[in-house]
Amino acid sequence: MALAIWRRSILRGIWIVDAASSTSLVSIPRRWFSHSTRQFAALWGNGDYGRLGLGSLESRWKPTACPFFDEEDPPIAISCGGAHTLFLTESGRVYATGLNNFGQLGTTSSRSHMLEPVHIKGISDKVVQICAGYHHCAAVTQDGELFMWGSNSCGQLGLGKRADSMVSTPTRVDSLDGININMVALGSEHSVAITDEGNVLSWGSGGAGRLGHGHQSSFLGFTFCSRFALVGSIN
Repeated sequence: MALAIWRRSILRGIWIVDAASSTSLVSIPRRWFSHSTRQFAALWGNGDYGRLGLGSLESRWKPTACPFFDEEDPPIAISCGGAHTLFLTESGRVYATGLNNFGQLGTTSSRSHMLEPVHIKGISDKVVQICAGYHHCAAVTQDGELFMWGSNSCGQLGLGKRADSMVSTPTRVDSLDGININMVALGSEHSVAITDEGNVLSWGSGGAGRLGHGHQSSFLGFTFCSRFALVGSIN
């Protein structure tokens, strides 16, 4: 089986597969198969708040294909947060579903949750990477710009001291102007990014030393982890 992504968590699992080479490991209706390659997302696990993006609150015990994406712009990446899920499509568009109590779905809607993926607007450039934290989200564009939204209770959005405690729409991190971000990873209340020069940045809640800055409790802006010269990936 050709897999673009395999990730599994306690609450839900996701699969992005090439339908032309799929096997019976995933129970997918035959009408979705064809001689041409088709990529789609399959999710399973806890379905509360609509986090699976399948149009209901039902939990799924087996991988179930998400029917809400066009074949011409299929999902190529998924990131699972606390009770929400992000999708990245081939064209660089970002979608979100699930809990929205801290604006983590990136929309101005006052709805507490969404049952199916909704398009997140406000990012003009093509997105190449997404990441979902517990209650916050991030997107990296092809030009290395970083956009963040959701809960900012501990400065995990990196928007400075004057930023609101909740930001419901994608906001460009202007303090990183001139610094190209290659990738970002989010925890429960902290964030870490790698620049195109291999430097590591971290911000947000610093409890238990998670920021790599010694005993500092938190950072509302950005600080380099000076002990790291080059990091290949962040998990």
